[in-house]
Amino acid sequence: MKMGFEESQTPFESGSQKARFWTERWVADWGYCPNCGHAKLTQYANNKPLADFHCDNCNDEFELKAHKKPAFGKKVADGAYDTKIARLQSNSNPNLLLMNYDGTALQVQNLLVVPKHFFTPAIVERRRALKPTARRAGWVGSNILISKVPEAGKLFLIKNGTPVAKNEVRDRWERTRFLQNQSLEGRGWLVEVLNCVEALNSPEFRLDEVYAFEKHLSKIYPENNNVRPKIRQQLQVLRDNGYLSFAGRGKYQLI
Repeated sequence: MKMGFEESQTPFESGSQKARFWTERWVADWGYCPNCGHAKLTQYANNKPLADFHCDNCNDEFELKAHKKPAFGKKVADGAYDTKIARLQSNSNPNLLLMNYDGTALQVQNLLVVPKHFFTPAIVERRRALKPTARRAGWVGSNILISKVPEAGKLFLIKNGTPVAKNEVRDRWERTRFLQNQSLEGRGWLVEVLNCVEALNSPEFRLDEVYAFEKHLSKIYPENNNVRPKIRQQLQVLRDNGYLSFAGRGKYQLI
């Protein structure tokens, strides 16, 4: 896998157009599908809403966001809010590819994918409508709140300029694939409980430690008056799908 861009290949003059061309060309040349392992991603024609690439083998779609910043921020700007939410509800939203690149060396530094099954309405932020004086007056965009995605949903394909083994990426993808089979609401609860479990920063934890997040979860789901039973239910789903094991007496262990 080559990390550098082909500087001479761009037909554009502006910096932003060059960057878009280089990063998209790199993914088309070197990217692969972490869902099925297919060795190539195919680029869509321009103006495809919310997706830039697709896999010819499994038909999964991917959206690419690339920038020169040395690290991914807490959020990334995305497309139209209503379109994003509609695709979430229909379960047709794309996976998200995030790329950091070195603008001087013209090469990829980091590339990670957020699988689409980690997307819930809670991580899609509605932006303010554009002012009446704007070219697209009234248009409402969205932000993807990367900070609300569990670490389990951030899969590096390249980290600090070094490719991560493909089988490792595929194993991590398979580990959370069960989220695809959940309803949008059920997936939201599972993602939030996963965030709570990760916040404990321990491979072993007790049920009462997760209960400590009851107030936090109540703010996210104010209409639910049975948060503790809901927490137990999500831990059982995680256990039944091989993400963690129950060690007895309220103790759990990550697998």
